[in-house]
Amino acid sequence: MYHEFFGLKEPAFSIAVNPRYLFMSDQHREALAHLLYGIQNGGFVMLTGEVGTGKTTIIRCLLEQLPDNTDIAIILNPMASAPELLSTICDELGVGYIADELTVKVLTDALNQFLLDNHRRGRKTVLLIDEAQLLKVPVLEQIRLLTNLETTTEKLLQIMLVGQPELKKLLARPALRQLSQRITARFHLEALSLVETKAYIYHRLKVAGVADHQMPFSDSIIKKIHEFSGGIPRLINVICERLLLGAYAQNRHQIDKQIFAAAVKEVAGTATHQEEKEAAASRTSWHAVFVGLVLMVMTVVWFLVPDHPPANAGMTNAQHSSTDTNVLAAGNVLDARRTVSSDVASSMPSEAPNVENVLTSLATRDQIAAQLALFKFTGLNAVDKKSPCTSLNKSTYECAKARLDSWDELKELNRPGIMTLSTSDKKWVYALLIGLSEDHALFLVDGVEKVITWGELVAQWNGDFLYVWSRPAGFDGSLQVGDRSELVTWVAEQFAKLDQQPAPLTRQFFTDRLQKRIELFQANNGILPDGIFNEQTLRRLNEALGMDKPLAELNEQKLQQHIKAQGL
Repeated sequence: MYHEFFGLKEPAFSIAVNPRYLFMSDQHREALAHLLYGIQNGGFVMLTGEVGTGKTTIIRCLLEQLPDNTDIAIILNPMASAPELLSTICDELGVGYIADELTVKVLTDALNQFLLDNHRRGRKTVLLIDEAQLLKVPVLEQIRLLTNLETTTEKLLQIMLVGQPELKKLLARPALRQLSQRITARFHLEALSLVETKAYIYHRLKVAGVADHQMPFSDSIIKKIHEFSGGIPRLINVICERLLLGAYAQNRHQIDKQIFAAAVKEVAGTATHQEEKEAAASRTSWHAVFVGLVLMVMTVVWFLVPDHPPANAGMTNAQHSSTDTNVLAAGNVLDARRTVSSDVASSMPSEAPNVENVLTSLATRDQIAAQLALFKFTGLNAVDKKSPCTSLNKSTYECAKARLDSWDELKELNRPGIMTLSTSDKKWVYALLIGLSEDHALFLVDGVEKVITWGELVAQWNGDFLYVWSRPAGFDGSLQVGDRSELVTWVAEQFAKLDQQPAPLTRQFFTDRLQKRIELFQANNGILPDGIFNEQTLRRLNEALGMDKPLAELNEQKLQQHIKAQGL
């Protein structure tokens, strides 16, 4: 079928949980670390997240890492009374009880005895409850009481609560404050970012057997997939599977906008957010045409109809009557003209901000002063205040000048830097960019953060961007399997630091093992996983190790704070 058409050995985007397709983003690894810590230290552990964000993936990883001396009870359907839930826990753990006496006391006593016996045998006991947001308050309180049994050093039962965001609201109730206080580790899974979405898609395709040159999804389509799915892995799987089927039906190896639009309609049954934006843009366009026509008519009327009727002395009554009618008609037109003028004026956009004033508030004509501000922001010392970039230690950091064409390239570079802007009198000015969102840019001016919309900025930017980053001496842009140099040792040592390993994977010689480690890192960071250590991979590695300062994330809350402070 279509799998062979794309070079797939098997479906890459099945919604069934397959350990071979396990993709662990940074937040998934952090969530796993939190849960492992909580399990080891006893008490309650809580994992929350929207449907399809990967909670099951985390649970699978956690279960695989539990010691062999662990007994676990997994409750998948917690919509039960306290006695029913307790009996289910006993059944899962193999605890014997009298079936005719399903009281809370009988079941709790049997379970407590089992926990004590398990502890004497050197075994741990874990209770995992999925969909825990469905639990009722009395049942949750009964579960809390199970953790009261403990030795002088540890709890005899570790409990994991996994559920949707409603679980957090449930535990915030005053009646459950004792339980909430006993939670030793909690983590909320967010949706995947755009970069993580790209890495997720590439990872699944690679596992399924797609060669690098056969990738069917372009960056623009992946961005649309992310917008449609909201970064939810399950929805990513659903839409990607349908996109591949749609492309196969049209004998196309690359997904285009038409295939995407058709797939979205089949999956969602409604217009996408992008379609709604395009429709709104179309409506705005027709409105602009209408306004233009009205203005033309208004102008013609203005010149053809005088503001005052001409003198009519000496006219006959008939002429006078005719003239009065004409004058009345002209008056009506004039009134209509004035009304239309008012309506059109109110419908036209308000005066745009003075871009020149905006640039003046953001930038300086002193290029050296801008470089010194960049150095200070990134924590670097300028030895020569008159020429900061030439005074850097070339073995560790260097100034780099890029010529960029788009917001996407600036975002991918992900470094604070100096943008070269043009004023109305065609003079260059320099502004220190420190953060980005989809529609706004964040600048630092004399230690004060200021925000501006991207639309106001882009027309004045010539594409030049100066930034500072850590780059090992002698690195010419790429290293790959077969290379032999001290730089290879340096790269392997950086990954050893990242992985907290005592020794690097290799020294001097670029081995297959190092290539596999680089591929994994690239896949997790939204880079084409080709195993070649290039500048893009170096930048992401510098960020992971804290060697380079990335652009600040201008989230909605921070953006609104700036807008309010600046009175925009």
